[in-house]
Amino acid sequence: MEAAATPLYHFISSHQSLTQKQPRCYSTNFSFVNAAETLSESSPSTSIESLSSLQFDYEKKFNSLNSARAMHAKMIKLSNEWNSKKNMQYFISSYLEFGDFQSAAVLFFVGFAENYFYWNSFLEEYTYFGGTPCEILEVFSELHSKGVNFNTEILAFVLKICSKLRAMWLGLEVHACLIKKGFDLDVYTKCALINFYGRCCGTESANKVFKETSMHDSLLWNEAILVYLRNEKWAEGLQMFHDMQALLVKANSLTISKVLQACGKLGALDEGKQIHGFVIRYALESNILIRTALINMYVKNDNIKLARVVFDSTDNRNLPCWNSIISGYTALGYLDDAWEIFHEMKTCNIKPDIITWNSLLSGHFLHGSYREVLAIVRRMQSAGYQPNHNSITSALQAVSVLGYLRIGEEIHCHVLRNGLDYDLHIATSLVDMYVKNDDLQSAQAVFDCMTNRNVCAWNSLISGYSCKGHFEKAGDLLDQMKEEGIKPDIVTYNSMVSGYSTSNCIKEALGMIRRIKSSGMSPNVISWTSLVSGCSQQGYFREAFEFLTQMQDEGIKVNSVTVASLLQACAGLSLLHIGKEIHCLCIRNDFIDDVYVSTALIDMYSKCGNLENAQKVFQNLEDKTLASWNSMITGFTIYCLGTEAISLFDRMREANIQPDAITFIALLSSCKHSGLLDKGWKYFDHMKTDFGVIPTIEHYSCMVDLLGRVGYLDEASDFIQSMPMEPNAAVWGALLTSCRIHGNVELGEIAAEYLFKLEPYNAANYALMMNLYALSNRWKDVDHIRDKMEAMGVKIGPVWSWLKVDQRIHIFSTAGKTHPEEGEIFFELYKLISEMKKLGYKPDTKCFVQNISEVEKEKALLGHTEKLAITYGLIRTTSPAPIRVINNTRICSDCHTVAKYMSLLRRREIFLKDGVRFHHFRDGKCSCCDFW
Repeated sequence: MEAAATPLYHFISSHQSLTQKQPRCYSTNFSFVNAAETLSESSPSTSIESLSSLQFDYEKKFNSLNSARAMHAKMIKLSNEWNSKKNMQYFISSYLEFGDFQSAAVLFFVGFAENYFYWNSFLEEYTYFGGTPCEILEVFSELHSKGVNFNTEILAFVLKICSKLRAMWLGLEVHACLIKKGFDLDVYTKCALINFYGRCCGTESANKVFKETSMHDSLLWNEAILVYLRNEKWAEGLQMFHDMQALLVKANSLTISKVLQACGKLGALDEGKQIHGFVIRYALESNILIRTALINMYVKNDNIKLARVVFDSTDNRNLPCWNSIISGYTALGYLDDAWEIFHEMKTCNIKPDIITWNSLLSGHFLHGSYREVLAIVRRMQSAGYQPNHNSITSALQAVSVLGYLRIGEEIHCHVLRNGLDYDLHIATSLVDMYVKNDDLQSAQAVFDCMTNRNVCAWNSLISGYSCKGHFEKAGDLLDQMKEEGIKPDIVTYNSMVSGYSTSNCIKEALGMIRRIKSSGMSPNVISWTSLVSGCSQQGYFREAFEFLTQMQDEGIKVNSVTVASLLQACAGLSLLHIGKEIHCLCIRNDFIDDVYVSTALIDMYSKCGNLENAQKVFQNLEDKTLASWNSMITGFTIYCLGTEAISLFDRMREANIQPDAITFIALLSSCKHSGLLDKGWKYFDHMKTDFGVIPTIEHYSCMVDLLGRVGYLDEASDFIQSMPMEPNAAVWGALLTSCRIHGNVELGEIAAEYLFKLEPYNAANYALMMNLYALSNRWKDVDHIRDKMEAMGVKIGPVWSWLKVDQRIHIFSTAGKTHPEEGEIFFELYKLISEMKKLGYKPDTKCFVQNISEVEKEKALLGHTEKLAITYGLIRTTSPAPIRVINNTRICSDCHTVAKYMSLLRRREIFLKDGVRFHHFRDGKCSCCDFW
């Protein structure tokens, strides 16, 4: 094109001076001469002759924008070669340096826009000095309005900027201009149109432009495919690539790399292999961009072996290539291999960058190496790398999981010192870190300082208040969020549902579910799972299954968290048959590899009377976490298998798994149920010194129980007095239970006095004391306790036992209706008792708290619910199926003896759940070895 000098001079002379930028320290393809080459403002006046022959000193600099303008004006007026490429570039660089972006843009349109080669370089230079692409479009519009004619090259350039800025209306005007002027569009302009419509109007509009083009050049095919891939239409882009290949149209390296990315996104390994074959067939292996894309494609398809083959066969590996393989190893959990590659990279004199370090950070966090994440951050700082927002976010997430508040505060200080608190992701991660470390005050302070709060920041703080039971504050934040124009999403409401559920506010949680529906959204699997999980944690096991039914009625499929919560409910209700059905569901839906589900399965089988299956699940676990070890140790504890629990703990230590407080509660419980006093003392003494676990009230309670059960009641009493914290009801309850076992009324009265104050309405404490008095024939004291209970309105609830026969639950209770087959049950029980007496059985009537005759006591013993349930199981089930009975109270000594005889006489295995423990009777013996 040819532009008149008048409008050009107008823009140059009228434009105001802007802030001066420092010249770039590197050159681009655009720079023919150094941008710092300027003419000194103090240089002598130049004659027409010297200007015409360009005999001025390029080594000197302009001192100001005005000096540059003055020289430019002289050249326009006096020189015949003022518009030469060299002079144009000279003044464009000067104008950019002095911040006169409008003049620089005008000159570019006049002298360079017709050459596609300079587009990217000019934009890079322009934005570096502080200009914005919007200013280029403004210059174009003004020149166009003044009658300047542009050819297709410049219009294509403008379309490219419109695409970047999503300036749809201006782009449409440019397209209209092309049509009106009847330009014969070249392939570059057509590509610019496809790119523009793809970015601003969607893939359908771009595809329409492509189809309306008569000749489909390879550049057009490549651009059309890239439009699909930029809009994440991976399948459509891949299909178009296949169509392109069918027509033998050549794909460029960028298209191939993007199509390989699509194969990774879609999990299309076979298609990716075919494209790999295409790359080999056309000898494109040497292209490092394609090599890197191949590595990423195989990684995304979980095939690290092929990714490594591609990497190893690459000769000239650049940094992105190294980063891709390291990222692949870390993403798939091969952390040791990632470090090997990292060290190999350094030996090849390839210096890692922040992307390398962030790949290691994110990979270690993703696969649970949280402490290592913090170590990597320190290591990268020592190597001279400053953590960016991705590094800091990973570190804060690790701190959130580990509960390392102090380190989180140190990271916060680093953020403030380096001025990173403006970053939205970092600020949001800080809020989340403080919330998860139970420091809501600091979380609120960070939140208040945020200038731009996204929905994630609001959700994190609302979740923190909700989960801590501060529902009024959480509700206020929800209202404030709406007032500030941030629309609550499903995560916002789900955090409220979770908070209400875990705080035993089930009605309010349901109300929030209804509120989700009224807001136009649909409760999702997380909404319902929060409700199911909350009910399971609070002991509302039946309600958990009711909400599951509602969830399924709404067509929502369960996820692994839902399943883990349901297994917890099965464990609470001892519903072994439903637990097995859920186990099958886990296998069908590939939940079985989820560590939370596997741990919940171990717990469920242990608490439902099937320790064998619990062990099988545990043994099949490839990656055993601390929680799974703890769950299996607890399983042995439930069955009073102290030796097995200790043996498993030793195996856990050999596997380099660090125990926690829960581990030692399980260990000490196994010792107390098995009478292993020396072992108990050993673990209690060493838990702090050897493992850094500070004993809690639960550990002290276990030790009181252990000392008391083995008969060291005075030592147990002294131990309570030496505790560093105030004894709670569990501690005094353990002492009272031991006093009842050993008949120590004096200590029992002391323990009971504390219990009646701490738990005045717990009927079990009164029952224990009455039983202790009854053992000593102190019937007046028994009546006194009974009168006290009556005065306070405390009642002992009904005792019940149940078992499942032929898919039906049979309940035997001291209250309510009798079993319809009661006659047959008692007939069989009398028969069994007669056979037992021949083997030496003598009824144990010490458990009665009523002053009646021995005959009446023996008769009453036959009505104990666990005896009736076991007898019914013997009648209605056949060997070798074990009989599983669930009892809601501690089994009495007589029932324990009778169960042993029943297992011997009928050659049947009997599992009887006694509160939180299982007694496994076989061949006349019990797993507890009569120590319970």
